[in-house]
Amino acid sequence: MKKIIVAVALISLSGFAQKKQKSVPFSTQNKTVTVYTSADSSDLRLTKTADLQFKELRQPLETQLCVFVNPDKTFQTFVGIGGAITDASAEVFAKLTPEKQQEFLNAYFSKDKGIGYTLVRTNMNSCDFSSGSYTYIQEGDKELKTFNIQPDKQFKIPLIKKAMAMIGNKASFYISPWSPPAFMKDNKNMLYGGKLLPEYRQAWANYYVKYINALEKEGLPVWGLTIQNEPMAKQIWESCIFTAEEERDFLKNYLGPTLQKAGLRNKKITVWDHNRDLLVQRANTILDDPAANKYVWGIGFHWYESWSGGEQMYENVGKVYEQYPTKNLMFTEGCVEKFDAKKYQLWKNGQRYGKSMINDFNNGTVAWTDWNILLDQNGGPNHVKNFCFAPLHADTTTGELIYTPSYYFIGHFSKFIEKGAKRVSSSASRSQLLTTSFINGDGKVVTVVMNQSNLTVNYFLCVGTTATEVSILPNAIQTLVY
Repeated sequence: MKKIIVAVALISLSGFAQKKQKSVPFSTQNKTVTVYTSADSSDLRLTKTADLQFKELRQPLETQLCVFVNPDKTFQTFVGIGGAITDASAEVFAKLTPEKQQEFLNAYFSKDKGIGYTLVRTNMNSCDFSSGSYTYIQEGDKELKTFNIQPDKQFKIPLIKKAMAMIGNKASFYISPWSPPAFMKDNKNMLYGGKLLPEYRQAWANYYVKYINALEKEGLPVWGLTIQNEPMAKQIWESCIFTAEEERDFLKNYLGPTLQKAGLRNKKITVWDHNRDLLVQRANTILDDPAANKYVWGIGFHWYESWSGGEQMYENVGKVYEQYPTKNLMFTEGCVEKFDAKKYQLWKNGQRYGKSMINDFNNGTVAWTDWNILLDQNGGPNHVKNFCFAPLHADTTTGELIYTPSYYFIGHFSKFIEKGAKRVSSSASRSQLLTTSFINGDGKVVTVVMNQSNLTVNYFLCVGTTATEVSILPNAIQTLVY
């Protein structure tokens, strides 16, 4: 009896000690700041450029340009960064020599030799970046008896398998449809928008289950899905219109229950998957309905709202983050449009990525997905001639890989921020600099700084009452690890 009492007392004391334990504040003592830089008009590309030490700086002056980081103020949890393995990417990859294929895989999916992607998106049915339109069933097969993912098996699945094998258990692989089969739509065409007919809502919900199960039978665990790529865009390629109410009702009455009944309740469902412009309205409509809300993991968004001539609407991301702090914001697609081979090395293309990623993360985004991970020397293949840029291109006539500035800008985030990291407070004292910061599970802080000016800028990285002075070249991007 005495032994039992002693054991209970020890357990109680242990529990009390755990409750009393507080997290240790971040300290810069004995920390080295390692700086990596990519800069225009130089050979600096994710290049280590300095090892710096913190010194005391209790009160910066107004004349001193500063980046203030507070690692003790934490926000959203980081999921990952990656890109889309489309039919186009996979077809181009298949044309490379084995040596170039390995270089490509290392460039994206290795933390040591490349930039450490962990997110992979792919298209369910064809999209514009396919060599032609296709589905996984025979036209008219409402029962899905002919369902077969053979179109994916030649190019796409082999590349996804290679990528997933390199990423390992940190991988987050998700699917997105561009259009249901033509017979399920009111315009009887996979292209040019159109809507899902009411009588095919259940069949279309069953289609997601079939695709997820088929991929997992191939050894590809599916982490999540978006309901519809760009549901408010009538495109000349595969597209399908869902109003906010239609997407809400399809989710709560068909897709959500169907996934649950199929034993797929753990799949992360992301709504919207379109531009930041209508993001708040879509989130309000779906998430304010409890019956739909319970199925939603996150809200996805793209960056193409500037097609109208306006600016990027980063603040809309922050508004959704404020309204629905328990939901996840994920950037699901972005690329530099209108391919032009003369602009492979245009630095502004990379800056577009850096600016967007910093603003999106600072507004609560947990994951960031680029569009095609690889395209050819024509910005394709693309069956409707909607040619675009990718971070890496392959010249299929020479077999060479072309690394663009966008690749390096993305790498300043993806190579250093680990899955499970927490965003921490990070701000600049002048508009020349943009910044965001994360603290990894090992306690190391990753601070990204972008110089938006055409001049070299000297700034102080300030943490508490300590700082180190850093120099950043014109239009450059830096990652500081400490």
